[in-house]
Amino acid sequence: MARNDSSRLVYSTEDGDHRKDSPRPTSSSKGRSRPSTPSKPPRDGVVRVSRQTKGRKGKGVTLVTGVPLRGDDLAQLGGELKKQCGSGGTVKDGVIEIQGDHRDKLVTLLEKKGWTVKRAGG
Repeated sequence: MARNDSSRLVYSTEDGDHRKDSPRPTSSSKGRSRPSTPSKPPRDGVVRVSRQTKGRKGKGVTLVTGVPLRGDDLAQLGGELKKQCGSGGTVKDGVIEIQGDHRDKLVTLLEKKGWTVKRAGG
């Protein structure tokens, strides 16, 4: 195969697998390390209740973060809070999302359960 100075080899079946000659770089060889999971804020024992509209086309949701529960217990609490607010919602990545602005009601409900609760945001 004749090579021209202005051309470069894109694909060839003559030489076999070129990947064996140069190993793929690993994440440690790139000089930076990334955590496998997104970093979460440190737990300080305070349950925070905030409101967010970002990425929801202007629709507001109330976020409950920092609840010291995991898995099924957190999902059960999320269901109870949704019923008390009369609205829908979900539990994602340890955060309870309730549709609508229910901050005041959620603060009183969570304080009755014995947790330290703060209104976060505005």
